[in-house]
Amino acid sequence: MRQDASPRQGQRDTASVTLQDIAAHAGVSRSTVSLVLRESPLVAERTRSKVQRSIKTLGYVYNRGAAALRGSRTSTLGVVVYDIANPFFGAMVAGIDAALNREGYVSFLANSEDSPARQQRFLERMREHRVDGILLCPAEGTDPALIDTLSCWGMPCIQVLRHVGEPPFDYAGTDFHQGVCQAMDHLVALGHRRIAFLGGHYEHSATRERWQGYRESLERHGLTYQRLLRSTVTRRDGVAMIQQLMAESPAPSAVVCHNDLVAFGAMLGLKRLGLVPGTDCAVIGTDDVEEASLGDPALTSVATHPHAIGEEAARLALRRIANPEGAREQVVLAPRLKVRDSCGATRPEPGATWTEPSTGEHA
Repeated sequence: MRQDASPRQGQRDTASVTLQDIAAHAGVSRSTVSLVLRESPLVAERTRSKVQRSIKTLGYVYNRGAAALRGSRTSTLGVVVYDIANPFFGAMVAGIDAALNREGYVSFLANSEDSPARQQRFLERMREHRVDGILLCPAEGTDPALIDTLSCWGMPCIQVLRHVGEPPFDYAGTDFHQGVCQAMDHLVALGHRRIAFLGGHYEHSATRERWQGYRESLERHGLTYQRLLRSTVTRRDGVAMIQQLMAESPAPSAVVCHNDLVAFGAMLGLKRLGLVPGTDCAVIGTDDVEEASLGDPALTSVATHPHAIGEEAARLALRRIANPEGAREQVVLAPRLKVRDSCGATRPEPGATWTEPSTGEHA
C-alpha cells in the first residue's frame, strides 16, 4: 500500500516553519529568535529557554550552512597542531575551546604530525569549509611564505608555540628561552656542573629558543661540559638518549629535557640502568603536564601554561577576525619552574632564579 508522504491534517511541515512562526509561538520578536539561533550572549537566559522550547515544539531545524552563505562568518576556527598525542596539546586545545565557547565559536582540530605537506592539505580543506581563522602550530620545515598565503586567502592566522616568517605577526606562546634558563640556574644552585640537554630539532623557533637558553646558561655560569643531543621528542627518545649519555665518561649529573615526554623517558631509562632519578642523575622536563606531579619520582618541570596559551591564542584570533587591519599582537607567557623530586630537591635553593606566573606579556 502506498503511504502518503504529505503531513497529516492539522500537522505542519517542519520544513515550512519560519522564524516568524517561532517568534509568534514564543511571544518574542523575529530578531530575538535570530539571536537565539546564532547563540548570541545578548539574549536573557529565560527568553532563550522560551524560544528553544518553541523551536522544539514546532520542529524547526536550523540550516547553519544556509545561514553561513547569507553571512560572512561561520563561527568556526581551524586548529592545526603537530603532535596530538602529547598531553600538552590536550590542555592547550581545552583552553582554546573554553575561550571560543564563550563567544559561540567551535573549533576543527587537525594533527599535522610535523609534516608540511599534511599541514597544507588540512589548511586547504579548512579553507573549503570557510573557517573564520586558523590557529597554527607550524610543522617543522614550514615555508614562511605560508603565512602570506593564508593572508591572501583572507584567513586570519595566529601562530601558536612556534613561529615562522618575519614579524610583525600574531602569536601566542611561552618564553622557552627563559624556562631553560630557570632550569639551568636551579641545577647549578644544587651544585651540578655537567648538565646535558635532551631533544629537539633545529628547524623551528621553539627548539632554537630552548637551545639558546641552554648555551647561554653554560656560558653565564662558566660551565665547560656541553652535551646537546638532537632527536625527536618522545618517551622512547628519552630512554635512548639517557642510556647513551650514562655510558659516556664523564656522564652528566643532570639533564634538561625538551619536553615532559622526553623527561619521562629519561627517568625510565635511568631506572632500567639501575639508577635513581634525582639521586644518580637529576632530570627536569618542560611543560608541566598533569602527569608530571604524579610520577615516581614526581618530575621537576618548567610550567609553560598550555591552557592559558590556548585561551590567549583564541582571543587573538577573535580580535583579528573582528578587526582584520588592527596592529599585530604577540602574547608571550612567563614560564615557572615547578620543583619536585626528580631533580633531587623539593624546595628552592639559595641563588636559584624564580619567576612568578604571569597572565601575559604583550609585545
